[in-house]
Amino acid sequence: MDIVSIISNPVGAAATALHELLKSLMPEWLAALLMAIIGAGLLATIVSGAVILLVWMERKIIAKMQDRSGPNRVGPFGLLQTVADAVKLLSKEDIVPARVDKIIWALSPIVVLAAALMAWAVIPWSPGVVPADLNVGVLFLLSMGSLPVIGVVMAGWGSNNKYALLGGMRSAAQLVSYEIPGVLAALVPVMLAGTMSLSGIVAAQEMPTRYLGIANWWFIFTPWGFLAFIVFLISGIAETNRTPFDLIEAESELAAGFHTEYSGMRFALFFLAEYANVFAVSAIGATLFLGGWAGPIPFVPSAGPGIIYFLGKTFFLVFVFMWIRSTLPRLRYDQLMNFAWKRLLPTGLVVVGITAAWITTSKSFLGA
Repeated sequence: MDIVSIISNPVGAAATALHELLKSLMPEWLAALLMAIIGAGLLATIVSGAVILLVWMERKIIAKMQDRSGPNRVGPFGLLQTVADAVKLLSKEDIVPARVDKIIWALSPIVVLAAALMAWAVIPWSPGVVPADLNVGVLFLLSMGSLPVIGVVMAGWGSNNKYALLGGMRSAAQLVSYEIPGVLAALVPVMLAGTMSLSGIVAAQEMPTRYLGIANWWFIFTPWGFLAFIVFLISGIAETNRTPFDLIEAESELAAGFHTEYSGMRFALFFLAEYANVFAVSAIGATLFLGGWAGPIPFVPSAGPGIIYFLGKTFFLVFVFMWIRSTLPRLRYDQLMNFAWKRLLPTGLVVVGITAAWITTSKSFLGA
């Protein structure tokens, strides 16, 4: 492997070298199995580390925006505050209410967290560095995005608590409502790239196709792509239960909502899933609309490590999530549902229609 490949894709180069080393020491099937186990363990470690970092980031960013100090006691710059919180939650008593449906109640946080982790499996970090490079990656992501609804309803139903049940039901209504415009928004980059593979969508933005003399650079830079990105971002905020769409856990109305009867680490699993989803939605948005690992110059292969471009775009979107949380108040529930069905859904349908008409017209004009 040449030095240029190593510099432009260090993670892929390291993975290839490790795989070759393992194949020289053992049968190929065993080497492939070990690589899969190592990849899964590394991904779980990255998720945990990302959540710890995001919680600290959110506290510091919101504190700066609201003229406060934020965590600054535990560790340098308060970096270990989140670790201390995790230790506290692990040491708390695990209380199981007497009348809950114990199986459904216990499985709920696992279902929610598993769905969040599965979404990470198809995200392309850099060229060739994809835990599972599926040719239907977008479809897989949309499927995994539907699973948290089941876990939230399980939590509300299994808790045998009327406030938790109300929280679970309104959560299902919110998540299903905003999932539909989110799916429509995700269709736009699929149509522009002509593939459902996430790696293929990134490649289409790195070496874009021309329609009517216009290059599809990063899809956000086309008018329809920008509108689709806005719809996707708003839907992502609602899907991850973030302000101003955090009606799922409206403490003033529902005494914490669907997770009222959870304590200790079970309670923490729901929020581990929330922050994992924030990073995952940001990574998906960066992949679908901002070029993923692709560099800033169209028709030129990315110079430098692609993972740096990818992480930079992802953390920018994470910052936008936190910025919105620190500035906007919570909506009323009727406003939440009206906005989804009367504003966001029609916008998504119009954007998909415009994109389809533009692609069809362009290909007809070019004789494709």
